[in-house]
Amino acid sequence: MAHPTQLSAADTALLVIDVQEKLIPKILDADSLQRNVAFLIDAARLLHMPVLATEQYPKGLGPTVACLRERLSERPDKVAFSCAAIPSVVETLHREARPKVVLTGIETHVCVLGSALDLLALDFRIYVAVDAVGSRFRIDHDYALRRMEQAGAVLTTSETIAFECVGGAGHPAFKGISALIQARMKALAP
Repeated sequence: MAHPTQLSAADTALLVIDVQEKLIPKILDADSLQRNVAFLIDAARLLHMPVLATEQYPKGLGPTVACLRERLSERPDKVAFSCAAIPSVVETLHREARPKVVLTGIETHVCVLGSALDLLALDFRIYVAVDAVGSRFRIDHDYALRRMEQAGAVLTTSETIAFECVGGAGHPAFKGISALIQARMKALAP
């Protein structure tokens, strides 16, 4: 029997929060963040997991960055910081029977935190890909992660999420996930 916090492709969705052109240059380790978000989107697609995305006030902050925009067909815009304020996000999670939600995006201490707290209040189980969220300042990022964890979110990493959702080498998507991991490792090589 699986632990209640264990991820599974069958009951988990991925939410990509506001990785937008005008803000990303100010985010610490932005290249790594974008690479990890792209990896998670590609892994989720291989595992047939719903992938949702949002854009915070795109008129002012621009669209989602190109490397992610091509992977995300729908990106409803919002002015509230929490993605839970977008009815279609919550409705999709309910309709698709996805009680577990992996959060990625920016900024950790604003829209990611607000989304985590609101989704937790709606009884979703929240997972934060710590290597796929970011802020402009380290202190904001670090304390937001602590606050989310104290509120009940599970902190984890992109690669852990992919392996946990595939569950083992016998999964039909294992070879595809393995190829994504190998490509990600090559991208990190000096």
